Amino acid sequence: MIKKKIESREDVSLLVNTFYSKVRKDALLGPIFNGIITDWETHLKLLTDFWETNLFFKRKYFGNPLHAHIEVDKKVGHTINELHFGTWINLWIETVDELFEGETAQIAINRARNMGTFIHLNIFNARNKDAKKPE
Repeated sequence: MIKKKIESREDVSLLVNTFYSKVRKDALLGPIFNGIITDWETHLKLLTDFWETNLFFKRKYFGNPLHAHIEVDKKVGHTINELHFGTWINLWIETVDELFEGETAQIAINRARNMGTFIHLNIFNARNKDAKKPE
């Protein structure tokens, strides 16, 4: 397969769709994502908006991914851990590297690493806040 640069929404959509196809089949991540996301078509469009905003600064995404991931962690009994984030980033890097090359591809990898770390730390911070709340 000839690799190309990430230059358009169509490229971002290909990346997002290919990546989440892998996530849905993954033994660790699949049960979480498939158990929570009921409308994949809408979710993939939202994630394409998110990454298009992130990579090209076209303001299309207006959600709160941190809040969404904290809520997912609650729904799965606070079981999300570093292995989940490691698996997620490894699949992301694998997908980017399979399909794309160039500066924007590297930016997509770096931003995913940074987001994963940020979300991971904040999930645990949210757990600590929940644990300290009076009953």
